[in-house]
Amino acid sequence: MELRTLRAFVEVVRQGGFSQAAKTVFATQSTVSKAVKQLEDEIGAPLLDRAGHRSTLTSAGEVVYRRALSMLAERDDLKIELDELRGLKRGTLRLGMPPIAGSILFATTFAEYHNRYPGIDVRLTEHGGDRLKEILLAGEIDLAGVLLPVAEDFEWQELCNEPLMAVLAADHPLAAEESVDLLQLRSLPFVLFETGFALNRIVLNRCKQRGYEPEVVARSGQIDFIIELVGAGLGVAFLPRLITERRRNPRVRYVRLIEPGTAWHMAMIWRHNAYLSHAAKVWLELAREVHDRKCSLSAHD
Repeated sequence: MELRTLRAFVEVVRQGGFSQAAKTVFATQSTVSKAVKQLEDEIGAPLLDRAGHRSTLTSAGEVVYRRALSMLAERDDLKIELDELRGLKRGTLRLGMPPIAGSILFATTFAEYHNRYPGIDVRLTEHGGDRLKEILLAGEIDLAGVLLPVAEDFEWQELCNEPLMAVLAADHPLAAEESVDLLQLRSLPFVLFETGFALNRIVLNRCKQRGYEPEVVARSGQIDFIIELVGAGLGVAFLPRLITERRRNPRVRYVRLIEPGTAWHMAMIWRHNAYLSHAAKVWLELAREVHDRKCSLSAHD
C-alpha cells in the first residue's frame, strides 16, 4: 500500500470528485482513477459507491479514509522530525486561523513572532473551525485556532474566553436590554455564519436544548455583512464580545447573551501526540506570553 495512492484517494473524498482531486495532486484524472482502483484491488473491496457524478464512501472506504489521514499525517511528522535532527530547520509554520476574529487574536502574536524569528516562514490558512480540525488531522497544518471543546484527537492551549453578544437592530425592543437569553430571541430569524463555523453549532445546539429550532434566514462568512443584515431588520446574529467592541454601527445594538454553554472559548490546538516542530513550539510559547500579558492588563483595569 503506497502513500501516493492513499493521498489520491483522500483527495477524491475531500474534493468531492476525481477531476478536482487530480488538480490538487497535480496529476491527470486518469492517473487518480487508476490509483484509487489500485487501492481497491489491494484492499479487496470497493471504497467508493459511484452513483452518477457523485461518489460516496462505502463502509470499507470510511475505514481506509480514516486510517489514510493518520498515515499521511505521520509521514509529514517523520519528515519534519528527521529534517530537524539533521539540522535542516526549514523554519516553516503552517498555521490555521478562523476568519472570525482571526486578525484580532493573532495580529499581535504574528508581529512579535516575525520580529523574534524572521527566518521562519508562516503559512496561513483560513477556514471555519470544523474544516481546520479536518486538515489538522490530515497533517496539512501544524496548529489551528478553534473553539473548545475539541475531541480527544487534539491537545490545546487557551487563547481567550469571551461571552457572546446578540446583535440586534437598534430599533428592536430587546436592543434596550442589558442582556438577553435564547428564549427571548425565539421569535427572531437567525443570521448565522457559513456552514462549518463552530460558533453556529454552539448557538444551535443550545437552542435545541431550549426546545426549539430557529429559522435561519441568511448565512455569510463576512462579519460586516452580517451586521448590516441585522441593521436592515433581517434578524439576530451572534458575535464574540471582542469583535463587537471593534465594530460600532449606529444601526445595531450589542446585547450580552446570558446563556450557559455559549462562551466563545478559543484555543490553539494540535494533534494528540504529534511531533511539534521548533517553529510550532515557539509560536505556542509566544501565544502563551501574549495571553498572560492580556490577562495581567485586564486584572489591573
